[in-house]
Order: sequence, then structure tokens, then C-alpha cells
Amino acid sequence: MELLQMPELMGLSLLVGLLALVATAAMARGWLRAEEDKASQPIGCRKSQKVNESKKSGSKKQKQNQRVRKEKPQQHNFTHRLLAAALKSHSGNVSCMDFSSNGKYLATCADDRTVRLWSTKDFLQREHHSLRANVELDHATLVRFSPDCRAFIVWLANGDTLRVFKMTKREDGGFTFTATPEDFPKKHKAPIVNMGIADTGKFIMTASSDTTILLWNLKGQVLSTINTNQMNNSYAVISPCSRFVGSCGFTPDVKVWEVCFGKKGEFQEVLRAFELKGHSASVHFFAFSNDSRRMASISKDGTWKLWDTDVEYKKQQDPYLLRTGRFEEARSMPCRLALSPDTHVLALAAGTSIHLFNTRRGEKEDCFPSVHGECIADLTFDVTGRFLASCGDRVVRLFHNTPGHRAVVEEMQGLLKKATSESTRQRLQQQLTQAQEVLKSLGALKK
Repeated sequence: MELLQMPELMGLSLLVGLLALVATAAMARGWLRAEEDKASQPIGCRKSQKVNESKKSGSKKQKQNQRVRKEKPQQHNFTHRLLAAALKSHSGNVSCMDFSSNGKYLATCADDRTVRLWSTKDFLQREHHSLRANVELDHATLVRFSPDCRAFIVWLANGDTLRVFKMTKREDGGFTFTATPEDFPKKHKAPIVNMGIADTGKFIMTASSDTTILLWNLKGQVLSTINTNQMNNSYAVISPCSRFVGSCGFTPDVKVWEVCFGKKGEFQEVLRAFELKGHSASVHFFAFSNDSRRMASISKDGTWKLWDTDVEYKKQQDPYLLRTGRFEEARSMPCRLALSPDTHVLALAAGTSIHLFNTRRGEKEDCFPSVHGECIADLTFDVTGRFLASCGDRVVRLFHNTPGHRAVVEEMQGLLKKATSESTRQRLQQQLTQAQEVLKSLGALKK
């Protein structure tokens, strides 16, 4: 019985083996076709299949890099024969500057959350080093030195309040900056336009764009509130003598108040002192001279004016108008103003350009076009009057004050003609020679 089943088993085995061979042959043929198709493709196509993912990741990185490049602002390039220095440590736009009263330092603040301290003795050097103070979780829009140069105050952009930084000198000559534990309380209801510290150290002034000026003691307590009644404030400042506070705004005048203190140094009151009247449109900006005996103003009526404010205002004596000059740019855009310490030079900033006027003759002497990549945010002379500083983008630029040296030449030549004693003539001649030598070295001596 078993012998009869053997042929059937053998036939079944042969059938299974044949099926297996057919399946293997089919798989082999398919593999060969796939290899032939791959070989027939161009080399670039085959490579693209292998690096497709890497290309995708690479393109993402390139797009990210392109975005970074687009977001990073280009550095504004500016050159001029009277450019003395360019201070370049800030990574954000600089909004405010202040020279220390001893003339040794320049403080600058920017939206990169830092305040930087520069040494004025390095201005004419090739490299300019600065010390950095970090503004935690905020950035400063305004900065002002204390009269003793041992501290500075800043206005916080997001906090809308005032913060004090103490400066401690280190053994290596640098400084350690420490913020006081508490900021000043929030009192202003509108954006701040300016702040300052009296040179006597008795009070701090802050002014906002509504009509409010606040006077504070150094502990953060409000001494007095002034309503300027000018519809809005465009600027306000303390006089260098610390006796006055002035403001300008929508009205065509500059209002000045006297801040009164007692014999023991206690605050008493704020009294209306005098006004600068003569403009026919709103006043953009104004400034006091170093001795507070002169003031300058720039108005939307297209004129600037120089005033004698050394008057007996308590006897109702008004300031005298000394000079009026034309500046048409003021009609169409806001302007800033800086008056040199000796009042001989008036600097006006409109947009990105700076214009320098001789106040003795009322004539424009120099113009620096397109100084910054952004509108000029601040403009000031150093305490000696040698340099004019400006900011607007990430760079602070300093210019030689050649109109100031020319004014000295004119003044000394006039005084020499009237001098009677030999000692006076020698002194005047020495000052004249020094001013002429400076102008000659700058290539600005007029023949």
C-alpha cells in the first residue's frame, strides 16, 4: 500500500520545487529591471534622490540666515574733514547723551539695554573704549550725570520711571555701576520729553508731553508740579545755574520759572520768572548758555533767536532780543538746538543733518548733511566747546567746532584794536594765535 503512494509524493515535491524556481526567477528579473532603470537615469537625478533631505535642511538654514541678514540694519557710513571721532560700541540706536560737569566723561544710552561711559581724553585717539552699565529688563531713553559725577540717572522706556545708578571707582581706574533698590514712583501720565538734575544737587526735573513738569527731591518725593498751559510740552530743561526751569511747546513762547530754596537748603516754591516772546509759531527747542545769561530758541516760524536773559525780571524787565536768523527747515520738521558754552555758535539739527551758525553775525558757517541713518535724537557741545556731539543711529559722532574757533579769531582781532596795555595785547595775541593754529591744522583757516 505504501509503495503505491510513492509516485504521488514525488510528483507533489516536483511541483512545489518548480513553483519555487519560478518565484525566484521573477524576483531576480524585477531586481535586474530596477537596476537597469537606475542606471539609465542621469547622474544628477540619482544624486538628488540621495541628498534631497540634506538640501531641504540646508535651504531652511539659508532662509534663516537670509532673515537674519534682512533684519540686521546696515551701518550708515559718514565721512567729513571735520569729523573728530565716531563712537561705535552700541548695538542699538543711541537716544541721549550727557557730558559730565568735570568734562571727563560722556554718557550715552541706547535701546540695546546699556548705558556706556566714554573718556573724553580718548576722543582724538584711534580706538575708543567704553564702560558698560546694563539696564535690567528695560532700556534707557534719557541719561543725566549727577553734579558730583558719582552717579547718573536714566529714564526707563517700559517702566516709565526714573532709576538711579551709583558709580564706584575701581582700583584699575574703571567703574562699578549699581542700580538703587527702588525706582522713582510713576507719576507722569504722558510720554517723557526730558529730565535733568540741578547742578546744586537739590532737585530733579522731569517733563512729559502733556503740560506737566515735576520737581523731585533726590529721594523720589515730588516737591512741586508745574502746569505749563502750553497745550503740550515739546521740551523742558533746568538752567545751568539751577535757578530756573524753562519749557516750550505749542504756544509761540518759552516760559521760565524760578525754583526757590531757603537759606538752609529747603524747598520753598516755584515762581513765574519771565517769557521769551517774539516767535509767531510753536517753539521746537531752546537752550540756556553756560552762565544762564543767554538763551537761544528755534521755532516753527522758520527762525532762531538769541536772547539776553540777564534781566531784573522781578521788576518786570523782559529779556532782550539780540539776534534773529533764518532756518527754513524748521517750518516742516521738528528741530533740535545746541548753544556753545561761549554762545558764539548755534547748532541746529533737522532730520539727519546739522547746521552751524555764527551768532555774532547770524550767518551759517558749516553744514553736515546726512550725519546719521536715522533722525538726530540728541545734539550737544562738550563743556569746553571744542566738540559738537550728535546721535541718532548706533554711532555717536563728534565734530570739531571750527565756527567757534573762527569766532574767537574775530573777537580777539576786535579786542586787540581796543587794547591799551601791553600785557593785555600779549594775552589777546596769544589766544588769537592759538585759535588760528587750530583752524590751520583742521584746514579751516580762512585767508
